[in-house]
Amino acid sequence: MSKITFLGAGSTVFAKNVLGDCMLTPALQGFELALYDIDHERLKDSENMLNNLKATTGSTCRVKAYTDRKEALRGAKYVVNAIQVGGYDPCTITDFEVPKKYGLRQTIGDTVGIGGIFRNLRTIPVLLGFARDIQEVCPDALFLNYTNPMAVLTNVMNTYGGVRTVGLCHSVQVCVPHLFESLGMDPTGVQWKIAGINHMAWLLEVTKDGIDLYPEIKRRAREKQKEKHHDMVRFELMFRFGYYVTESSEHNAEYHPYFIKKSRPELIEKYNIPLDEYPRRCVKQIEDWKKMRDSLVNNVHLTHKRTHEYASYIFEAIETNVPFKIHGNVMNTGLITNLPKEACVEVPCLVDANGVQPIYVGALPPQLAALNMTNINTQLLTIEAAITRKKEHIYHAAMLDPHTAAELTLDEIVALCDDLIEAHGDWLPKFH
Repeated sequence: MSKITFLGAGSTVFAKNVLGDCMLTPALQGFELALYDIDHERLKDSENMLNNLKATTGSTCRVKAYTDRKEALRGAKYVVNAIQVGGYDPCTITDFEVPKKYGLRQTIGDTVGIGGIFRNLRTIPVLLGFARDIQEVCPDALFLNYTNPMAVLTNVMNTYGGVRTVGLCHSVQVCVPHLFESLGMDPTGVQWKIAGINHMAWLLEVTKDGIDLYPEIKRRAREKQKEKHHDMVRFELMFRFGYYVTESSEHNAEYHPYFIKKSRPELIEKYNIPLDEYPRRCVKQIEDWKKMRDSLVNNVHLTHKRTHEYASYIFEAIETNVPFKIHGNVMNTGLITNLPKEACVEVPCLVDANGVQPIYVGALPPQLAALNMTNINTQLLTIEAAITRKKEHIYHAAMLDPHTAAELTLDEIVALCDDLIEAHGDWLPKFH
């Protein structure tokens, strides 16, 4: 029996989306859906939920929960990763509250920036543990990473874990539909090309019947920018650098040095920037889960429609050899010629029985490659810190982060990193 292993299966809603999709996919019938989570109560919830779904969908997939990670992985053909190390409490709280003492504010803190660096440093050792198990019990498995920080974790699994890994993010799928919806434009029949790095990929081309739609997009965006809305940072970046970026404005506000400044509080109002957005979302999710748990976990009439998540489509394309196009995070094997080979990039990929095959993009416009590099620098130094366990590279990563560097002095950055290392305690490995 072929096997799909889901690590972090206690994410019940996400497990429903990904594994519910698998249950509705004819080519995946008869697969074992192996669930693993360190939170055994949430693991049981997801097992119950998926068994209810199995009954209502008539799927022949077999649902099995494991408390032994290696056994959950043994013989897996596909592995889905959706873990969060340290959770909201204590780790996300630490990531936000300690920098605040230095006047450094964040919106999401899960990608780069000071929050992203420390999220990486506590997650990388766990993923390398997964990699060791995979090497031993399912060395040919394809690893689908959904966990942030996407670029660094996908890079580490490929480069140091020796595991075939593709990173999957939602922002590319929804980029054009959401942009067009917000501008009152019809996305039907629109062709587009996107490439860059995760959370900072660029809408390089957008056409319909061979006509460039960028002039109309920019015209409507300038009109919209006269009033407050949720996408003001992305529109400003598009006006200044020429291209629309895939990830949200609240994310991009902290990826660049231009928007969140303690000396310029009026910018927060001007660009409608939601500071501390991620902690708010976490609290809401925890509250929402309490309300929705029963309707998901104990609902014998639970139904599911196939979502836009890529996982089941990737598995289906490999199983059936019917090609499917995705955007994936993969190592830069000459795909984007003006970004370094050590970087993880987000590019179009073709999936069929040969697996995930990235597509050559060529050079990005130079200003876009330069913006990507500001984030790649921090990513690569974070990896260096995690692999060598040298504290100096944590400082380097933070010093080169655009937002952190724009707000703090070198002494403050070092002191902040030391405070975060101390506050995280045993959530981090030891650095010297």
